[in-house]
Amino acid sequence: MKIAEEIGANLKGGEVIELVSDLGGGKTTFAQGIAKGLGVKEQVHSPSFTISVEHLGSHLRFIHFDFYRLMEPGIMKQELSEVIGQNDTVVIIEWADIVEDLLPDSKITVTIKVISENERQLEIKYNQDYENIIPRKYLTS
Repeated sequence: MKIAEEIGANLKGGEVIELVSDLGGGKTTFAQGIAKGLGVKEQVHSPSFTISVEHLGSHLRFIHFDFYRLMEPGIMKQELSEVIGQNDTVVIIEWADIVEDLLPDSKITVTIKVISENERQLEIKYNQDYENIIPRKYLTS
């Protein structure tokens, strides 16, 4: 949560963040941390039944997609394509496999591996466009 909050505080807008893990692995918790870093005041829940939800942070919109329950993205694919890359918006996507073709090459991918009930291992992949977003203290060489 703390790492996600720090990343959220560094976001400038236009970023797409893909969250990958098994069911119950911590994707929504990570999204909550991002939202907190963005200054979102209301509680962030998984949009697995509503598919997407929008929150307003202190200076950016935060749109959270969860495609877990979809076999086909349908109209949600168009909604996603309309918000990707907007300079005033951060997009977080859980279960992005069915919309992978829409995601930009310059996305941030956070893979969360469950180590134990209270411990997770994070792997964060990003390109140089986002090197100032990930706090240096979390980077390994």
